Amino acid sequence: MASPNKPKDKDIKVTFEDQQKINKFARNNARLQDYKEEVKNKKKELQNVEDAENDLLMREDDTEPVPYQIGEVFVSFTTDGVGEMLEKAKATLEEEIKTIENQAEFHKKILQDLKVELYAKFGNEINLEAEDDS
Repeated sequence: MASPNKPKDKDIKVTFEDQQKINKFARNNARLQDYKEEVKNKKKELQNVEDAENDLLMREDDTEPVPYQIGEVFVSFTTDGVGEMLEKAKATLEEEIKTIENQAEFHKKILQDLKVELYAKFGNEINLEAEDDS
């Protein structure tokens, strides 16, 4: 164990295996950030669907056709038809969010394992913390 008065040896050798772990960490961290962004976008989409459902419930005239966007085209449906489509869209989005969050958790676990290994070898000589670790 080095004494506190003695400068720490900064010439830590980076082996090929260490570099592979660092690269794996970087790849998984990039994927995790992509998943976080994707979840954020899907949640915004889900909020829009929920808002549309609320707007549909507040309609006074159920006989008037309701425009519903499919791709880049608006198609008119009955209120009930649009309600069913919104429910399906909501269920699909919720499932997609759950899947993406599970993938993100998988990558978080890999990152944690790699952090332990890399910090054990390099200590404070390596920074593996993200700017915004949310």
